[in-house]
Amino acid sequence: MKKILTLILLAALVLSLAACGGGDAKKPSGSDEKAMIGIAMPTQSSSRWISDGGTMKSILEAAGYVVDLQYAEDSVETQVSQIENMISKNAKVLVIAAIDGQSLTNVLSQAAGEKIPVIAYDRLIRDTADVSYHVTFDNFLVGVHMAQYIVDALDVKNQPGPFNIELFAGSPDDNNAYFVYDGSMSILQPYIDSGKLVVKSGQIGMDQVATLRWDGATAQQRMDNIIAAHYSDADVDAVLSPYDGISIGILSSLKSVGYGSGKKMPIVPGQDAEVLSVKSILAGEQAMTIFKDTRTLAEKAVKMIEALLKGTEPEINDTKSYDNGVKIVPSYLCDMVVVDINNVKEALVDTGYYTMADIGLD
Repeated sequence: MKKILTLILLAALVLSLAACGGGDAKKPSGSDEKAMIGIAMPTQSSSRWISDGGTMKSILEAAGYVVDLQYAEDSVETQVSQIENMISKNAKVLVIAAIDGQSLTNVLSQAAGEKIPVIAYDRLIRDTADVSYHVTFDNFLVGVHMAQYIVDALDVKNQPGPFNIELFAGSPDDNNAYFVYDGSMSILQPYIDSGKLVVKSGQIGMDQVATLRWDGATAQQRMDNIIAAHYSDADVDAVLSPYDGISIGILSSLKSVGYGSGKKMPIVPGQDAEVLSVKSILAGEQAMTIFKDTRTLAEKAVKMIEALLKGTEPEINDTKSYDNGVKIVPSYLCDMVVVDINNVKEALVDTGYYTMADIGLD
C-alpha cells in the first residue's frame, strides 16, 4: 500500500510540474511568438531611406513581428557589422538596401549558413548566390523617362539645335546607377551621335560621369568645374541628373553663375520626389522628378517577407533583368510616376505622400 501511495504522489508531482511549465519544456509549435526581421538601410541623410525603413518597420510591428532597423550612414563596414549582428540575433529574414552592392559576399555567406533568406531592397546585391529576391523599380525605365523629358522639353526633334547637355550618373558601386544611366542613354545617344545634343565637356560613360554615393556636393563641384572649363562663351541647355540630391547640387552650381536669374535655367530632371526638389520644381528650377512611391516598395517587401516565413513563393514579375554576376535574381518591379509642376499636387499630395505644408503649399 505504501508503494502504491508513493507512486500516486510522484505521478501527481510530475503532472503538477508540467502544468506549471516546469523543467526545460519548449514552447509548443503553435506559440504566437513572432520572428525577428533585420532591415539594413544605407543612410538617414536621404528622406527616402527614412521613409522606406520606417514604413516596413511599422507594417511588420503592427503584424506582431520584432524588427531590427539599422542605418549605416553610408559606411560599408558599419553595414556589414550591423548585418552580422542581425544574424547573431537569429533574424529570420534580412532586407538589405546595400551601400556597396559588391561588398556583402562574405556576410551573406554567413546568412546562408544560417538558412536566412535575403531580400535585396531597391539596390541589387552583386557577386553572390546568397540573395534570394530583389524588390525595386524598373530603373532602366526611370532613366528613359528622365531623358525623354529632356528631349521633349527642348523639342529636340523639331528645333534645329544643337543643344548643350552635360551628363551625371549615380554611384558606381550601386547597380541601379547603371540601369538608370543606360536607360537615359538609350534615348540621348542617338541625338549625341547626330550632333543635335552636344556634350561640350566630352565626359560620357559611367567611368567619367558617375557620382560616388550619389552625393550632391560632389556633383556640385563637378558641375562648377565643367562650367568653368567649357561654358565661358556658351550656355548649358540641359543636365542629365539621376537623383534629386544630385540635382540640387547641380542647380546650386548653375544658380551661382546666373542661371535662373539672368540666364534661362537648363532642363534638370531628378528622381525620388524629395521635399527640396519638389519645392524646387514649384519654384521653376528643377524640371521634374521620378516619384517612386516607397510605401509601395516597402509593402511589396513585407509581402515577400511574409511569404518566405510561410514557406511559400513570393510574387515576382521579372526573371530576366537582374543578373548579379552569379545568378539572375528573381525580382518584383514596382511602377513610378513622372512629376513636374503640372501634377505635383495630384501625384504627391492627393495620394497622401506629402501634405500641402510639407512642400510649401499651405
